[in-house]
Amino acid sequence: EVRFVESGGGLVQAGGSLRLSCAASGFSLDDYAIGWFRQGPGEEEREGVSCIGTSDGAKYYLSSVKGRFTISSNDAKNTVYLQMDSLKPEDTGVYFCARLTVYHDSWYCVENEALDAWGKGTAVTVSP
Repeated sequence: EVRFVESGGGLVQAGGSLRLSCAASGFSLDDYAIGWFRQGPGEEEREGVSCIGTSDGAKYYLSSVKGRFTISSNDAKNTVYLQMDSLKPEDTGVYFCARLTVYHDSWYCVENEALDAWGKGTAVTVSP
C-alpha cells in the first residue's frame, strides 16, 4: 500500500524557517518524481510548490518560492524534504506530498498528475 506521512509544519513568524518531511512507503523513490503541493486557506485546488525527480535530481520550484525553498530526497530513508526559509504569510496552507506520473524522462508538478490518494498533509501558518 502506497502511503505518505507529512510532518514538520507549524506556526512561524514571517522570515522564519520550517523543514517539512514526507515519509513514503509502499514504493521506491528511485522510480518516481515526488512533489510538495500547497492548499491555501479556503482553496480547493493544490498548487505545485516544488517537485523532484529522484532518479536524475531534476527539480522544479514555483516562481514565488525560488531562492527560498529547497527540495531534497534521501533514498535510503524513502523521504523527501522541503526546507522553507524566509517564509511569508502567503506561504500559509496545508502542505501535501505526492508521487507523480513519469512520462519517459518527463513529469509535471501539477495536482492532477498525482498517482495516489492524498494524505493528511501538514499545516503551515506564517504570521506577519
